[in-house]
Amino acid sequence: MTKRSYAILGTGAIGGLYGARLHAAGFPVRFLLHRDYDHVREHGLRVDSIWGDLHLRDAEIYRDVAQMPPSDVTIVALKTTQNEQLAELLPPLVGDRGFVLVLQNGLGVEDEIARMIGDRVLGGLCFTCSNKIAPGHIHHLDEGKIAIGDFRPDGQPSGITDRLDAIATDLETAGIPIDRQADLILARWKKLMWNIPFNGLSAILNAKTDALVSDSATRTLAIALMQEIRTAAAAVDRQIPADFIDTMLAATDAMRPYLTSMKLDLDCDRPLEVEAIFGHPLRVAAAAGVTMPQTTTLYHQLKFLDARRLPSS
Repeated sequence: MTKRSYAILGTGAIGGLYGARLHAAGFPVRFLLHRDYDHVREHGLRVDSIWGDLHLRDAEIYRDVAQMPPSDVTIVALKTTQNEQLAELLPPLVGDRGFVLVLQNGLGVEDEIARMIGDRVLGGLCFTCSNKIAPGHIHHLDEGKIAIGDFRPDGQPSGITDRLDAIATDLETAGIPIDRQADLILARWKKLMWNIPFNGLSAILNAKTDALVSDSATRTLAIALMQEIRTAAAAVDRQIPADFIDTMLAATDAMRPYLTSMKLDLDCDRPLEVEAIFGHPLRVAAAAGVTMPQTTTLYHQLKFLDARRLPSS
């Protein structure tokens, strides 16, 4: 049986890790690269991982999307701050029958892509500690599970669809832990329970995750932020159990000390994913009549920092 082909948009901490795993498992994988193209062509794509190191010297790489053939599944692993490129990048890769798996943070990202290609969209939430540490070099430190759900334009739960199960099975074949989600929107609100407090506080307070959970003041603040997110999710008919806060804290307690993606973006003068992770959920909550004062404070602080990045970034 012919294996599904995959295109990777965003060969960084997420796309590089999961794309390399699919390649090593024998799936046809095409990587789109820009600045790293020449380096990877000469030296290969390197992934140092808790699952076993990989060094792909035969990766199928492209500098220009126009040169890439359509793939069965296109994985979008770009930061949401680069989504203005997708209207040009996605249609030729997806073609008439392909699907898109969106591995991005935040809320509302599938809706944006569905407006470009229709409802052939699935979403994935990556629970992983992975960084790009040099050109063509990924360091996977901890975790790695992806929670995957199918997209419905009406925002209702999709259940476990055949296309969701098929793509999830491919990823599992590549050794990637998968959690099939019947309700993608609920899964995204649950991911925000970690992303809002820990991405936000890590960037603003210049701290790794271990420092944030070990200090009583910042742990209390993280809990308050999670409680706001639970309330907002409930207002749009997504119920998150109260003990999920304890689950998130326990997972972070057990995690290796980690600089979040937002903190790394800030340190490297890259655009911050403020709108996808903070702005959009705040607007959804406001439309449902819910205020989130702690989250709003973080949002404005991050907007301040984002506006003061180097002009050349």
